[in-house]
Amino acid sequence: MPLESSLPNTGSVKVSGPLSGLSFQQLLLLAFLLIAGLLGVSSLRALHTLEQLMLQSRHGTAQAASLSNAAQGLNQRGQALERAARQSLVLRDATLRRSFDEMSIDALVLLDQLQKGGIPEEQSTQWRLHLDTVKGLLDAPPSLALDNEQRVAEEFVALDSLHAAIAQAVQDTNMRRNQDLQGRIEDSRRNVTHQVVGVIVLALVLALALGIWLARPFKRLERTIQRLGENRLDEAIAISGPDDVRRLGQQLEWLRLRLQELDTDKARFLRHVSHELKTPLAALREGVALLQDGVTGELNPGQHEVAQILHHNTRVLQDEIEALLRFNAAAFEARQLKRSDTDLLALLEAQVEAQRLQWQARGLRAVVEGSSVSMQVDADKMASAISNLLSNAIRFSPKGGMVRLVLSQRAGWVQVDVLDEGPGVAAADRGHIFEPFYRGGRQPDDATRGTGIGLSIVQEYVAAHGGRVRLIEEGAHTFFRIELPNAA
Repeated sequence: MPLESSLPNTGSVKVSGPLSGLSFQQLLLLAFLLIAGLLGVSSLRALHTLEQLMLQSRHGTAQAASLSNAAQGLNQRGQALERAARQSLVLRDATLRRSFDEMSIDALVLLDQLQKGGIPEEQSTQWRLHLDTVKGLLDAPPSLALDNEQRVAEEFVALDSLHAAIAQAVQDTNMRRNQDLQGRIEDSRRNVTHQVVGVIVLALVLALALGIWLARPFKRLERTIQRLGENRLDEAIAISGPDDVRRLGQQLEWLRLRLQELDTDKARFLRHVSHELKTPLAALREGVALLQDGVTGELNPGQHEVAQILHHNTRVLQDEIEALLRFNAAAFEARQLKRSDTDLLALLEAQVEAQRLQWQARGLRAVVEGSSVSMQVDADKMASAISNLLSNAIRFSPKGGMVRLVLSQRAGWVQVDVLDEGPGVAAADRGHIFEPFYRGGRQPDDATRGTGIGLSIVQEYVAAHGGRVRLIEEGAHTFFRIELPNAA
């Protein structure tokens, strides 16, 4: 059966609005299209502006060339008009006169083109007046031909000067238009630059805002998974966001309920084991005690020895059952951390002081080294882990030796080293020492045999804090090191 089919109705937060039915992938694609659209519109506007500037530049170049050609053509027409006028005045030839009139019409067309192109109206008027004067002289009686020829020459000299002025006016007009075009190009460049920079900044802000908005559900998922890992199962899970993220939140809520059920089953099982095993075991121990006390009759030496064996094994069995219960309780409690700001150096010193009688009874010296470090940890569970390692070091240290607890920081980790001068862990035992109920081969002769769960409890508590406990090997010597991630 698929997982979704068994999910309960968790009452998760519903997202209203047009984006409520979209998945994270669809929202990400929509954000990408929105940013790409902004950049695309900006690029198209920049291309349109560039195209307009190119058209204006081509039009201005063509207009400048046309005005220059018109000014040059007017100058050439002026020279041809001078020749035709003087020949017509001297020879009185009708053909030459018609040629003069036709060239006058062409010259006036060029003059109109120049006037429309931007030359001063005064120059155009003067040119027309000079032409009208020449025409009047050509229409004068033949008797005045010689005098008029001199006056015609003077008029064309004036026209030559006027042609130079018109050429200069055309050059000034073209230069002014070119400067105007350069100004428009510079303005357009600034506008396009501002638009592009603005769109890029807007796209970055939009991308950042969308990234934060889309990442928020995953932050909530991360915190939710962390709560589940810490066995904080009392708070319902309700995650808003894209459709697929909400479905994932519903699956996590289903997982939370299942974990609650499993924890309840586990607690029920431990209570059942405690009752079902300890009760008959107590009755068995009581019966053995009655046999040893001779309630049912005096025992012979052989029977008494059997009774002692039974008594010893029932006590061992009871210790094993209680150790099993303690280990399971520790594993359960390891997932329920109550973090607070804790001074680890003070915590180490407190544990050394708490076991003062034990290490003084063996003639040991116990010292704490390092600088103060504050961390968010469960002080009780971390104290229990340190206490187990310290007790282990005291148990295996030779009389008169030294036990050192060294607190240090390195590469984002806080380290607690517990060192003693004992024989160390045998090579054959080093791969098994953190296994529950494993006892190493090197047991001290003057100490009670342990249950083998102390190091397992240390590992459970340290792992619950996101850290690790390791056996560090330095040749034949070994010591334990706790490493905790330093968020600071």
